[in-house]
Amino acid sequence: MSLMKNERAIIMSMWDKMAAQAEAIGTETLERLFCSYPQTKTYFPHFDLHHGSQQLRAHGSKILAAIGDAVKNIDNLSGALTKLSELHAYILRVDPVNFKLLSHCLLVTLAARFPADFTAEVHEAWDKFMSILSSVLTEKYR
Repeated sequence: MSLMKNERAIIMSMWDKMAAQAEAIGTETLERLFCSYPQTKTYFPHFDLHHGSQQLRAHGSKILAAIGDAVKNIDNLSGALTKLSELHAYILRVDPVNFKLLSHCLLVTLAARFPADFTAEVHEAWDKFMSILSSVLTEKYR
């Protein structure tokens, strides 16, 4: 699966809107993940998982920074995400299904934060992009 030219443009345009709110979007996405899929909390036993905690905000920022890097390297996702994939596969041992759960929570967060901008076309492009990103992150698991 690959992105078409118009999908890349949609992703980059939406990222431009997201970047200014990256910490808040990342934090809300993680809070949504932990609320909707409480089993994902097991990877964060050392975190304060209360609403808006500094650790959630910091990790949310890291996640959105990684997505921003992926957007910037949209033509070379494998190369851009190799270290992150290795970290999650070999050191953190995160179950790869969690990337899809996080992707879903991000899409819901974007729909809630950008109701006028998050059209069906934007949703479709971002869903495809996040599916590709999730697949790339699981390459080291294979």
